[in-house]
Amino acid sequence: MLLRHFHFLKSVLLYSVTAYGGPQAHIGMMMKTFVHKRPYVTEQELMEYNAFCQLLPGASSTQTVTLIGYKRGGVPLAVLTLLIWILPACIMMGALSFLLGYIDQRQLGTDIFKFIPSMAVGFLAYAAFTAFPLAIKNTITWIIMICSTAATYFLFGKPGVIPALIIAGGIVTNLSLKRIPQVEQKPKKIKWWNFWLFGIIFIAAGIISERARIDNWPNRKPINLFENTYRMGSLVFGGGQVLMPMMYEQWSVRPEAVKKKNPNAVQIDEKDMYTGMGIVRALPGPVFSIASFTGGMALKDMGKEMQVVGCLIGMIAIFLPSALLVLFFYPIWNNLKKYAAVYRSLEGINAVVVGVMIASTFYIMKDITFSDIKPISSFISIVAMLGTFLLLNYTRIAAPFIVIACLLLGYFF
Repeated sequence: MLLRHFHFLKSVLLYSVTAYGGPQAHIGMMMKTFVHKRPYVTEQELMEYNAFCQLLPGASSTQTVTLIGYKRGGVPLAVLTLLIWILPACIMMGALSFLLGYIDQRQLGTDIFKFIPSMAVGFLAYAAFTAFPLAIKNTITWIIMICSTAATYFLFGKPGVIPALIIAGGIVTNLSLKRIPQVEQKPKKIKWWNFWLFGIIFIAAGIISERARIDNWPNRKPINLFENTYRMGSLVFGGGQVLMPMMYEQWSVRPEAVKKKNPNAVQIDEKDMYTGMGIVRALPGPVFSIASFTGGMALKDMGKEMQVVGCLIGMIAIFLPSALLVLFFYPIWNNLKKYAAVYRSLEGINAVVVGVMIASTFYIMKDITFSDIKPISSFISIVAMLGTFLLLNYTRIAAPFIVIACLLLGYFF
């Protein structure tokens, strides 16, 4: 399997070490890497995967990459794709939990990353520009796109907004039943094993963690850490921008409030959490890799070996529910697509996805400062933004080279 899919796995690795800009920009990089450079999936498939993953809790960009691997080689390749995608970021964030005590935290916000947001805007604009003609074909899709753009922009980061928009878009395009008539389909058997595994782990982790807390088991922190992280990975909607406040509340705010009742609760210093939340945005890969950092910080007082274990617990517990859910629900979704109601829904869903891309582009632009003290920095921000879009759209230059160029601009200017 490794030999057969060597070029695909190489593309995943290159993508994993250059996927800057957060989940909003990742879709543009996927479009360039997995659709246009090498046609591992079609544009329609990628848009469908992205829309489907927005409906599930967990790391949506991670789930999308996992589905690309699943499409090419089934569950074994999907698992391998997932590991290659998450390992670089998790290793870097896990290492940060060891290095934090030896480095000046004020220097971590180095200017090398200052043009990355501008590059992310270019990637997003490219993804929206490419997807637009595929999704926006009639009056109703125009209306859905405009409404989705406005709702996403003004409610950006609110949990549940994007899934709600996707469901609403699918309902609206089902109001007309004439274009696509229903054809009878024979129902297929559903494989329940990974859904049962997800549920069993969720319930068992909760029961054992609570029992450990009540009975005050010695060295129970790893158990509590796994339960906390797995629960967040199972329930979080809205990506990393929703996950990080949950982690902050769980491990920095709540332990102070319950210190007298539960002195052995998992706790991470507030300043350390702020540092991890800042650095993970500047690194390539999934934002959920912050769990590797929080796992290491949570167990650092138990020794170096347990700190490594904490990093592994964080990585496994945060990504495992996402993988189990997407690999369970996607075959069901794939079967449901044969029904006219679901097929009609795809029109509205794709229009919503384009609206979300456009809104994300403008939202990130809002946070980019063009009135820098140095005029050259403002000029380079605009060049990075437009240059990224033009290079992606009109050349065959690979995404990693664009990322490297933006990092070099940050280093020299």
